[in-house]
Order: sequence, then structure tokens, then C-alpha cells
Amino acid sequence: MSKKRQEMERLIQWYHDETGKEDWDMEDVAKFAVLKGWPLPKPENPLKRLAQQFSQVAREKIKYDEATGLPYRAYHSIKQKQGDTTLFLWFDADEDVSRKKMRQSLILLRDQTLGDCLQISYDEDHWNRTHPNEKPLNIPLDFTEDVLERKSLFGKKEMKKAS
Repeated sequence: MSKKRQEMERLIQWYHDETGKEDWDMEDVAKFAVLKGWPLPKPENPLKRLAQQFSQVAREKIKYDEATGLPYRAYHSIKQKQGDTTLFLWFDADEDVSRKKMRQSLILLRDQTLGDCLQISYDEDHWNRTHPNEKPLNIPLDFTEDVLERKSLFGKKEMKKAS
């Protein structure tokens, strides 16, 4: 772990200890850190920031399937290594995209979800272990039924719009 990251973690704990707040906003932590002498970061590279904004817009662009009326992501990305750099290359899902490329994109999205689910399970295990006198949390990580239910609800919502 980097020294900077360790120092930031220490400052978060310091803020929490000093304020005694149960919940806190990270902007308040940042203000606290600056008051304690933490340097403000240098402004971001404007071109890199603009590219991040375009990536966010691409990630959120939703289109609707002409046959089913169901939503889908218009743009997808894949990871590609070029030397020591990892690039995210974007493509339009409606273009003539190979099965291999689309599969890579979907697996990337699935892996991101899996990482979140793994961390949820670690967090849950920790809370259950440190709260032995409370009913254990058991957050289900199998989304099969949830996906089917939401697809069903979306279809019903679209049918109501058409009426």
C-alpha cells in the first residue's frame, strides 16, 4: 500500500476520532485534512478529465430494443494492454461487433459485479463476526430471481405506457 494512501487512511481515522461523528461526508474530511496541512491535489489533466466524462456518458447511454422495448447499453468497452498501459476501448453495440468482443465486454462488466459481491460478502462476514449477539446478516448474492423480477416489472411498465 502506498504511503500516501496510508496517510489518507490515518487522516480519515483522525477525523472520525476528533469529531466523534458516526457518519461523515468526505468533503468534511477533506476540509479537515487541509486544515491539518494536507496539500490540495494538483489540477487534473483537462484532456484526461474530459475523456473520463465522455466515458461516463458512454457508460450510461441506454437505447431500447426495437423488438422487445427493453433497455440495453448503447456503448461497451473492452480492456486492452498496450505496453505498460491498459486502455479501455469503446464500441457501439449496434455495429457489426464480433461475438468475441461483446463477450469480453460482458465478462468485464460481470467481473466488476463479482468484485463488488465478493467485497459485500467479506463486509457481511466481518459484521456478523463482530456482532455475535445480533441476528446475522445474509445478503443474497444470486441475482437470478431479482433480474427476472425486474425484467418482468419493466415489461409491465412499458405496457402501461403504451396504453
